Amino acid sequence: MTDMAPAEITPGGDGVRSGQAGIAELLWGMRERPARGPKPAFSIGHIARVAVDIADTDGVQAVSMQRVASELQFTKMAMYRYVSGKAELLAVMIEEAVGEPPDLRRVAGGWRPRLEEWARCMWAAWDRHPWLPAATAGERIMGPNETDWIECAVAALAGTGLDGGEQMDAVAVLSGHIRSSQSAAAAGTQPWTTGRQREVLLAHADRYPAVTAALAGAAAPQARDSLREFGLTRILDGLAMLIGERPSHRRAKAAAGTSAGAAGHGRPAAGTPRSAGPPPATAAANSDA
Repeated sequence: MTDMAPAEITPGGDGVRSGQAGIAELLWGMRERPARGPKPAFSIGHIARVAVDIADTDGVQAVSMQRVASELQFTKMAMYRYVSGKAELLAVMIEEAVGEPPDLRRVAGGWRPRLEEWARCMWAAWDRHPWLPAATAGERIMGPNETDWIECAVAALAGTGLDGGEQMDAVAVLSGHIRSSQSAAAAGTQPWTTGRQREVLLAHADRYPAVTAALAGAAAPQARDSLREFGLTRILDGLAMLIGERPSHRRAKAAAGTSAGAAGHGRPAAGTPRSAGPPPATAAANSDA
């Protein structure tokens, strides 16, 4: 997250607008630097990093204005020169934790390997900061880093024949899979993967025939990584089918095929002797076949 100068804020004062407007101003650098007062001891980025460390270690519930102030060795009231409250603190934490997205332009092979890289990088970020899925749920203002993640995923679908709405929907579906598979690692979301619960389900096969049959047919309890990859592959397979149906994609594919055919079956160059064809015996054998 880019370090930002703090606004002059007092609880209930005019230095910050309430709600999402204030968060937008904070995240997108639209707050004015105070013209007077002491030089800030810290930056917004520094505060965000301290708060992220607390959340990573003790959970996001442990993050408070008082706790962050204590870690920085200044008073809670001094925190209000930087953020107006917990909502703004959480917003800058998210922006710091998600970081910058991968540079998908360096990924060869087109839209599919680029979206695979994007998904795996997002999973890695959420693995480092397991509080992020819950913190990023719901309607809220996203900062530049988060928006950059969306931008590079949508850009990966450019030239596929999907329209703008389909590109956004594809990224939303993929994001939803990333979120749900991350949440599946939380305790209680997949009870059949625990040994004791699995035994209980198998002991009541008459009541849960479909589940127990599926468990019995599985080689091992499903790991989170296999769930991730299974869903990712199926989603991208579906996108590939949709993209293949697009006229622009078919035209591009046909043009590529025509070029390849022309290169492989063009006329001999000037001065190149024509082949006399196979020997008579070979020709006869081929005709018999």
